[in-house]
Amino acid sequence: MNTNKDYQVQIEKIREALHCDIIALALVESAENMHVLKWQYTSGTISERIKKVVLQSGKGIAGGVFKNGKPLLMADVEEFTVKNDLFNYPILKLEKILSIGATPLWHSGRVVGVLLAGFREPHLMTPERLDMLISMSKSDIGTLDGKELMWS
Repeated sequence: MNTNKDYQVQIEKIREALHCDIIALALVESAENMHVLKWQYTSGTISERIKKVVLQSGKGIAGGVFKNGKPLLMADVEEFTVKNDLFNYPILKLEKILSIGATPLWHSGRVVGVLLAGFREPHLMTPERLDMLISMSKSDIGTLDGKELMWS
């Protein structure tokens, strides 16, 4: 099984179903007794720079979803962030995202990743689209259609 290809195919299917501009999958990596997240799989990004960003638990979009273990909906990013604070949200700034939804990925009772879908226009991420993202993350990414969830 080629897990890298499987993840990429699944996020592209989800992006197409949601009609979103960007989708990104951050997975946990162990780093000297700490856990960090990295955007390892993306579709619709402006640049590959986002894959170099190291995310800390509790910081930024993915870090907050990872730490809290709960989905996040920001219909209009500018209502939730101060322009001067955007450096704390690198994916928003680098990818020019204005509307976002993110959900945790669970394995054996622990959050092991975050799936994010975003739009470059405000108010396009709706509660219905977030519900679709959550549902698809469980059926497509969480199990990879029956295959065991794997991460680096």
